[in-house]
Amino acid sequence: MLLQIHLPNHDEALAFNRQLWADVHADATLSANLNRIETNAWGQIIMTPPADGSHCVKQFRIALQLQRLMNGSALTECPISTVDGVRAADAAWFSDDRYARVRGQSVFEIAPEICVEVLSPRNTAAEMKSNRDLYFSAGAIECWTCDLNGQMSYYDRDQPDTPLDRSKLCPNFPSHIVD
Repeated sequence: MLLQIHLPNHDEALAFNRQLWADVHADATLSANLNRIETNAWGQIIMTPPADGSHCVKQFRIALQLQRLMNGSALTECPISTVDGVRAADAAWFSDDRYARVRGQSVFEIAPEICVEVLSPRNTAAEMKSNRDLYFSAGAIECWTCDLNGQMSYYDRDQPDTPLDRSKLCPNFPSHIVD
């Protein structure tokens, strides 16, 4: 039996996520919460505990390297509207042109060109593939992962399931991040 999951179309998801994210930010209880907050396509809130120190260091160092190596804007905890709710990329990079199109949005309706996930022990390969698919469908050009040992993997939207040796957008990015 084939499992099919029906998600809203892109325009419906953008409108829904825009309103839901505004509601999340307006909720004093959620705003005071230290957990990471994301949502799914049905508006349910997904909370995960704060990342550990090693994760935070890698996340910061990836964003710092992106800022040093590229023009544009490097971000952490980047909220991206997807057809399956709002996802927060651990690190991301926007070109100046693309950032100008999303400036002022509380949840970005176009994904940054580069979206990065720093793995935690609880992450699965299926979850990372799903996140890559969501980021690519939201407009990302490349999705990267940083594993528990700091090893980087690069994927592009043309071959989303085949890791690249290096990033095409930022070929000088290091292949390993030290925490």
